[in-house]
Amino acid sequence: MRIKFLGAAQVVTGSCYLLEVGGKKIMIDCGLFQGSKEIKERNYKDFPIPPSSVDFVLLTHAHIDHSGLIPKLIKHGFRGQVISTSATADLCEVMLPDCGHIQEMECERKNRKNRRAGKKLIDPIYTAEDGLKAMKYFERVKYGDIIPVTPQVTVRFLDAGHILGSSMIEVWVKEGEQETKLVFSGDVGNYDQPFINDPTLIFNADYVFMESTYGGREHKHKDNKAEMLKEAINDTYNKGGNLIIPAFAVGRTQDIVYEIAELQNEGSIPTMPIYIDSPMAVRATDIFDRHPNVYDEETNQLISKGRHPLRLKNLHFSLTAEESKQLNIGTGSKIIISASGMCDAGRIKHHLRHNLWRKESTVLIVGYQAIGTLGRRLVSGEKLVRIHGEEVAVRAEVRNIDGFSAHADQVGLLDWLKQYKKAPRQVFLVHGEAEAAEDLAKLVNEELNITTTIPELMQEFDLIVAEEETNKTMLKEAYQNVEEKLQRYLQSDIEDSQESQRLLHQLRDLERWLNSVV
Repeated sequence: MRIKFLGAAQVVTGSCYLLEVGGKKIMIDCGLFQGSKEIKERNYKDFPIPPSSVDFVLLTHAHIDHSGLIPKLIKHGFRGQVISTSATADLCEVMLPDCGHIQEMECERKNRKNRRAGKKLIDPIYTAEDGLKAMKYFERVKYGDIIPVTPQVTVRFLDAGHILGSSMIEVWVKEGEQETKLVFSGDVGNYDQPFINDPTLIFNADYVFMESTYGGREHKHKDNKAEMLKEAINDTYNKGGNLIIPAFAVGRTQDIVYEIAELQNEGSIPTMPIYIDSPMAVRATDIFDRHPNVYDEETNQLISKGRHPLRLKNLHFSLTAEESKQLNIGTGSKIIISASGMCDAGRIKHHLRHNLWRKESTVLIVGYQAIGTLGRRLVSGEKLVRIHGEEVAVRAEVRNIDGFSAHADQVGLLDWLKQYKKAPRQVFLVHGEAEAAEDLAKLVNEELNITTTIPELMQEFDLIVAEEETNKTMLKEAYQNVEEKLQRYLQSDIEDSQESQRLLHQLRDLERWLNSVV
């Protein structure tokens, strides 16, 4: 049994693992890389394995950094099943074509420049049509169902409490008479989020593959996020400007509308026009409306009282490009919620171009901003940014509310891991920048005494079969064999730094195991 890290290794996006068991290849997530130009270039590279060789994809949730390369995988030969919850599949039916459309538009814009410069034209990674075609490969499952994937592998999806339909995935692997349990956390949700339940607690596993997005810090505004939102709305209204909220179309947009609805019901903010300006967010909001079966108790109580948070009279939806353009014409304050959440693509860039230079407007950042994104530069305080080739002065006030994150923070991640009745043999930290992962790894080692690894991109590991009593002799033999192989390799004339690094990592992992059991 081998695991290889094809993405989200020391970065926050591009989540993708490859699990190989008994000749079968199972991919867990297949996400788009987002962030700096260098990171996004990874999306254009060939997959490190032939897509046709992959048998299944297990999808934790619909966010593009977890699902966004599935159409590319299919375009280049994958013909297996993509297994996900029903809500995740419904959201992907909106998000994957939209992602393809954005790539087409970005390519078209770049190619106009390339033509003028005499440069080579580029093709989109995939198109909107490719995104739609991908849906025929999806198989829907329910939370809690035990699903045999191969003769050796069984899986179960549990509620991750991150976004609608998000999952943690338990994977049981049978090798000979022994069974090993792996847990893929997906994105661990924040507690007390609107609409959805808290993350499921899992009590046992041999190996845990865990996100670390906020592994280096606590959310600052968990307890006063509603108050900060109220202040941002009232201050902007009093200045006569627009409140621009970059928000992920799935999850964050609906959460913000939920909080605004509650503030309006209290009478603590003016009733001003609210626009969801993203076709994807509009359709995602409709999907939220169709899945009350996964709502938490609090949301269902509000609905029973006639206070449905997604059906406000002053809530408007902009579907066409012309409707979007009209939002930047005319007077009066309005709230514009638009994607993308990191300000890197989509309609939000147009609203920022029209409002950043206006001192009466406010830009409210409510989500994680990856290194290299426009959102990260705004949060960092840059006073001049480039949008669609035009330099725009930042005179609007830029505010940041940390507490709306759909990710558990450092405390939440540790608390989730502390629930394990028997400590996992090893925890792999992914989906976090290197510093955040290192901070979390240090705490996991110190507080829980669990061996913790921060894998590198393309690094792979042999996972040792679980037993009640670890066979120390086998471990020692394995250590000696790898040590001898590394020595022979270093003494040979072959130059392959990747192979020597792989053997060295394998040796270190075995050494940790020996130290933990001897």
